[in-house]
Amino acid sequence: MIVVFRFPPPGGKGAKSEPMQFAADIASPGLPPRTRRRARRRAASWIVAAAIFVSLLALLPLAFIVWVAVQTGWETVSALVFRPRVGELLANTVLLVALAVPIAIILSVALAWLTERSDLPGARLWAWLCVAPLAIPAFVHSYAWITMVPGLHGLWAGVLVSVIAYFPFLYLPVSAALRRLDPALEDAAAALGLGPWRVFWRVVLPQLRLAICGGALLVGLHLLAEYGLYVFIRFDTFTTAIVDQFQSTFNGPAANMLAGVLVSCCFVLLGLEVLVRGEERYARVGSGAARHQQRAPLGRATVPCLLLLAATTLLALGVPFVTIGRWLAAGGAEVWRLDEIGLALGQTLFLALAGALLATVAAMPMAWISIRAPGPLQRLLEGCNYIVGSLPGVVIALALVTITVRIALPLYQTLFTILVAYALMFLPRALISLRASIAQAPVELERAASSLGRSPLHALWSTTIRLSAPGAAAGMALVALGIMNELTATQMLAPNGTRTLAMAFWSYSGEIDYASAAPYAFIMVAMSLPLTWLLYVQSKRMAGR
Repeated sequence: MIVVFRFPPPGGKGAKSEPMQFAADIASPGLPPRTRRRARRRAASWIVAAAIFVSLLALLPLAFIVWVAVQTGWETVSALVFRPRVGELLANTVLLVALAVPIAIILSVALAWLTERSDLPGARLWAWLCVAPLAIPAFVHSYAWITMVPGLHGLWAGVLVSVIAYFPFLYLPVSAALRRLDPALEDAAAALGLGPWRVFWRVVLPQLRLAICGGALLVGLHLLAEYGLYVFIRFDTFTTAIVDQFQSTFNGPAANMLAGVLVSCCFVLLGLEVLVRGEERYARVGSGAARHQQRAPLGRATVPCLLLLAATTLLALGVPFVTIGRWLAAGGAEVWRLDEIGLALGQTLFLALAGALLATVAAMPMAWISIRAPGPLQRLLEGCNYIVGSLPGVVIALALVTITVRIALPLYQTLFTILVAYALMFLPRALISLRASIAQAPVELERAASSLGRSPLHALWSTTIRLSAPGAAAGMALVALGIMNELTATQMLAPNGTRTLAMAFWSYSGEIDYASAAPYAFIMVAMSLPLTWLLYVQSKRMAGR
């Protein structure tokens, strides 16, 4: 057990801490208390101001939807919201989430248990194959299935493609949680006479609740935000209706009211996740370390389990790769238009790198405050950053389009606007990576650098920020991956002449020229596979494997 002693601040036993008191005393200990406080305020003021600015900017899409509703008036809002078309979209969306998420949970838990807790042959290879579908964009999954099975349309088609495209978001946290479980609890339950299935239901599954809730929430939010996947299979959701409304009539109120209903669905999912997650404690308290888990023998079930994994891999990886390869072979060398592909690749890389850099810089102040100055204000500001991550990209893009058209027309369809949209959409990815990295940077280094005569900001730069560089790089990679595969916001906000890999793929596939779209799908998958491998290795490393 580690005991941490908290000493009173200099200046007296009863000295009170200031608001937003930082854990690090970044001023020289030889200075008077008033000088130290003044140095802390000067060093922190710009960080706090930057975090507040980013948090307010993150709330801009929500505030804009509310403002449009107020300006439109209740009668118009009720006429736009309470109509049969909205009811149809709501029914489609609810059914999609209600069917796809439970199926993804069952599949992910089963695959995670097989690869982590059983003596399955080739478990490591199967574990990597369960993560690899993340490298394939969801609309590429849909493209592959609709070209292989042209009659695949409707709700069940959406459920099938959604599950195989998004189940790795559940598999990753569940498998990581299984690796960290202490088998002593399962041994105790078995000693009390419980069979293997009852041990799993009463001991193992409750300990996976946090991982399942977090992964299910992530999958549900992706289902609400997805556009390209459901356009291919001709299944209408709120996101497809919003984009169609925007592209056909540029009807601001109608599209914004649909966006408001979609945002309400996002908040319902967030609320359900909080209720299901509960407030139980899952940490192990006491001395000692968790014993390594012995893998359960499958026996006669080995062949059926291998068939389950093989079928999942075939559906999630085999269909896309076979379809892409078939279209590449059918198109031959003519589909490799190197000038167009080079231009799309260059623009995609530029936008991905610029957007990832902006998102990381925007997340840095909030990440630093969340570790060095936890408190009510910090939790409020951090919540604002996570809220924007739950909003579909089409909602953020629609808000920025309308704002720039009405207020700042010169910024409409400019590089600045699309980069701001990327930073808002993927801010949580950068924030989570940075926060974890800053937490591992010793606060005493900032104090030592300041005592050697460096200014507070210089001390911060030379210690914490440099030590958090690996976390910043990981966050930038995650943001860049999201930007490379992003479609709806790029279509609505990108400057004229912009043609990313996703936009080029969508343009050719929309013309039913699947052979010309295949090279762009292949390049997107090839660029995403290394990052997917990095996620797999990182999840193993966090579990001590």
